[in-house]
Amino acid sequence: MTSSRAARRTLLAVPTALGAVGALVLTALPAAATATPGQIATSKTNGVSYLRSLQGADGSYAGAGLSNEWAFSAFASAGTAAADVSPGGDTSKNARTVYRAHLAAPGWPGTSPVVTDYERGIINAYSAGIDPARVSASRNLIADTYGHWQNSAPGYWGSPSNFNGTVFALISLGGAKTQSGAKRVPQALLDRSVATVRANQHNDGGWNFGKAEGDPDALATPGDIDMTGAAMASLCVSGVPATDPAITKARAFLKSKLINNSGAFAAMFGANTDSNGWAVSGLNACGINPQTGDFLTPAGKTPVDFLIAQQFKPGGGFKYLPTDTTPSAYASIDGLRAVAGGGFMAAPPTPTTAGASRWAATSDFTPGTATSLALTVDDGTSLKVCSVAFTPTAKTTTLGAVLDAASSSSTPAGCVTSVTPGSGTGTGTITALNGKANSGGSTWKASVDGAAAAAAARNKEIKLGDTISLRYGS
Repeated sequence: MTSSRAARRTLLAVPTALGAVGALVLTALPAAATATPGQIATSKTNGVSYLRSLQGADGSYAGAGLSNEWAFSAFASAGTAAADVSPGGDTSKNARTVYRAHLAAPGWPGTSPVVTDYERGIINAYSAGIDPARVSASRNLIADTYGHWQNSAPGYWGSPSNFNGTVFALISLGGAKTQSGAKRVPQALLDRSVATVRANQHNDGGWNFGKAEGDPDALATPGDIDMTGAAMASLCVSGVPATDPAITKARAFLKSKLINNSGAFAAMFGANTDSNGWAVSGLNACGINPQTGDFLTPAGKTPVDFLIAQQFKPGGGFKYLPTDTTPSAYASIDGLRAVAGGGFMAAPPTPTTAGASRWAATSDFTPGTATSLALTVDDGTSLKVCSVAFTPTAKTTTLGAVLDAASSSSTPAGCVTSVTPGSGTGTGTITALNGKANSGGSTWKASVDGAAAAAAARNKEIKLGDTISLRYGS
């Protein structure tokens, strides 16, 4: 594996085929013309069966080091709830419950976390039916991600050199709706990173895992199939329409890489399931049919045809390369998610297991347990983004208490520098924030979890996991 591919795959961290599932390998499906609904349905059924076989005896898909947690995005895309996936029918070890405990563990995700750890957690928690902002009383994955906003390079998340951190920030934050289906984070935040993704589009219409903005030589290098699919998804999930010039240029790039006799894309490392899966998921996220128009070759092949031809029958696993003789767990996840019509994450299906709800979430603060909240402050000129660390004293808190904490305990620092009225001087309307005072029809307004904004007040109730947006304007 080259260093560039390894860097991009750090986000995914999914191993290759497991020996324990070798018994599921029989023969691969023969290549065929445009995949029919029946073929897709069979592929989904067999693919889900294979991914079920990857579950550990303890119910786990994730653990130390490499893991298969991306299976949750594939399960959801295929219509299977993680809460319905249990080893040997033991529902106490269902995949959702075990994964939630994994994410909530104090030691997760390790001693040197990077932004993609939290983005991966958001995508797969959401797909599994775990509210990513309410994993536990102490774990808020949205706030964890906010903590990696780059004040020195606004629009980037994590190290700007690792561009995929910004792409997957948009996919995760834009895609993780609230339990009621509302957009959780403010559009102004998404728009700032959308501009960053646009600035990194290569001259050929594609993207790569590294930063290219401002570097003519980097922008002139070839785009990568995988990251082009992911970048397309990041834009579309953030509200960019499929008719936008950035998307149409990316679409043309993918079309130019389509191999006539197979439907595979001519990827950097050769035709493979993972690259096709990422490209198809990008097209799916943008509502572009990967089996018609630009993506139906003169020979009658499509990218979905190639994926189905890579799947073993009836084992359900997908091989990575056409020449492989055993399935790869990682390729099987990417392949199934794409064939099932999914982007890089999917809303969780309602479980069929008796008593299992669609969502698992902690609803209240635990007094005395340290936690964090996601906060944006938009004064109309600058946008500040941070994770606010504090220790609640009751089951709920107030906006004033959060802002007071943010003045001394936010990451990155500087999110809140001053609040009027200050702590102990009032509980009513906030008249000034960060030195900007209400004036005429322009005032500070607060919104929580994407709800309608109202006058910001210190005594506004804030609950566990709330994503807080403060905006100055009319």
